[in-house]
Amino acid sequence: MNCRLFLLLLHRRLRSTSRTNQRIDMMTGNNKWVACWGTATSITNRREAVYAKDLTLRYPVRMCFSGTMLRFRFSNLTGTEPVTLDKAFVGHTPITFGGEKSVTLMPGKETESDAINYAVSRGDTIEVSFYMAGFTQMNSGTLVTGPLSKGYYAYGDYAEADELPLDLSRHTNWYYFLNTIDVLTSAENHAVVCYGDSITAQSWPDYMAQMAFGSNASIIRRAVSGTRILRQYDCITYQAYGLKGATRFPIEMNVAGATDVIIQHGINDIIHPVGTDVNPFRPWSDLPTVEEMEHGVENIYVRPAKAMGLKVWSGTLLPIFGWRTYNEDREQMRQRFNEWLRTSPIFDGCIDFDAAVRSVTNPKAFADGFDSGDHLHPSERAYEAMAQAAIHKLVRSMPRYDHEESFFI
Repeated sequence: MNCRLFLLLLHRRLRSTSRTNQRIDMMTGNNKWVACWGTATSITNRREAVYAKDLTLRYPVRMCFSGTMLRFRFSNLTGTEPVTLDKAFVGHTPITFGGEKSVTLMPGKETESDAINYAVSRGDTIEVSFYMAGFTQMNSGTLVTGPLSKGYYAYGDYAEADELPLDLSRHTNWYYFLNTIDVLTSAENHAVVCYGDSITAQSWPDYMAQMAFGSNASIIRRAVSGTRILRQYDCITYQAYGLKGATRFPIEMNVAGATDVIIQHGINDIIHPVGTDVNPFRPWSDLPTVEEMEHGVENIYVRPAKAMGLKVWSGTLLPIFGWRTYNEDREQMRQRFNEWLRTSPIFDGCIDFDAAVRSVTNPKAFADGFDSGDHLHPSERAYEAMAQAAIHKLVRSMPRYDHEESFFI
């Protein structure tokens, strides 16, 4: 068979396969791409070692929807060098990029895979594994925690292995390169984006996802510890605190099927500045006024989100009484900003996280059992309370399936 004939037959076969897949998707009603899992991409914490070699990463993800195809976005947004994934798999199925089984992620860029034929049912756990053979700059990743957020790494090539070797692997909460997973699913499904800083990078979006399981909403986390609305750090000490809001938001809101965004952001703008005599990277000039924070939220977040057709939900800032930089001036800023978040007509509604976790007798502080111990981050019980507050506000946007288990209460 000559080369030209072979290519012609191959082209016809691919067209036939594509038409068959389209017919299957039409028959099953799966005709809409919706993000079913996602995180932000930031600069990883600067340590002595910033390169890896001969490394496998594996991330289990519980599917919130049924669907017939998957696609994957990998990000080297904050990298300064190309990163090569020598192989990538979902289960034992190769993830391809333009038909190729390996891909080079260019610095400052995000790369989407081919659509992969991979049928999933709600409740399935898929495992995304990828292997990097050569020296790899591990500069693009985000630390996230929660009951649904735990990955693994192993020394060696185990991307296709059923199990990672116990003596060569460990848990990790750093999510490197893997940014978003989309599923081709039914038209009524949609995504809710949780946008924020370390409080959102921790557990409440996972608890919300558990509570929303069985509904037609996925919960997509876009959060980076230490980030601020109006400023960012450009020193290696605080690089992991990530990009400022104006840079982050347009990139992180690339979420297929998104209908709503919850914005819980701004506490770091208030608590970080201490003066260069205390910390050379945290000048008093970084401390915004409440009006500047309000304008930042409106111009950087709300207007662009509305232009995308999204509903925008404000999330109030949590208590900080006892935090190491706490003072009454910062508390007054938080209170004034929260009042604006509760009452401004620019939002579609407010999720009052502050009210959900604060003490009744001392509203400046967390309720008993709701403080993680640092007087800034909530406890796991408090994160569950935050998730409950969000679910109750968004329940009308997330009708449940009566024939399946739901965590709504």
